[in-house]
Amino acid sequence: MFNFLFNHIALSVKDVDNSVTFYQKVLKLEEIKNTASNSKTRWLSLNEGRQLHLIPRPELEVKTNKAVHFALTTTHLDSFLKHLEDLGINYTDWKDTPKKDYIRQDGIRQFYFQDPDNYWIEINNDI
Repeated sequence: MFNFLFNHIALSVKDVDNSVTFYQKVLKLEEIKNTASNSKTRWLSLNEGRQLHLIPRPELEVKTNKAVHFALTTTHLDSFLKHLEDLGINYTDWKDTPKKDYIRQDGIRQFYFQDPDNYWIEINNDI
């Protein structure tokens, strides 16, 4: 049987510097060294050895729906919501209700927002 652990997520972005700034400002992610190559791809730490790789693709047009997303968990959901509001970043529940979070059947609260390339990010309190 195979035993897998999550390693990284890679996103193609139009402006890698803008995306790095966004993820550092909004999610407080720390930039780490790209040890794979000398490319312009930039890496951010998601803690515990997990990473977000931002790959520059200036000609790219990203088209996704909310079902295509990555999710992060925090024990500080309310303070993170305030942080988004302070930054002027719009968020919605699953049904696209602005400035509303959603409580799943299992009691987990979640909400969604988008990065500069329109990738969806879910934040929840599933701890």
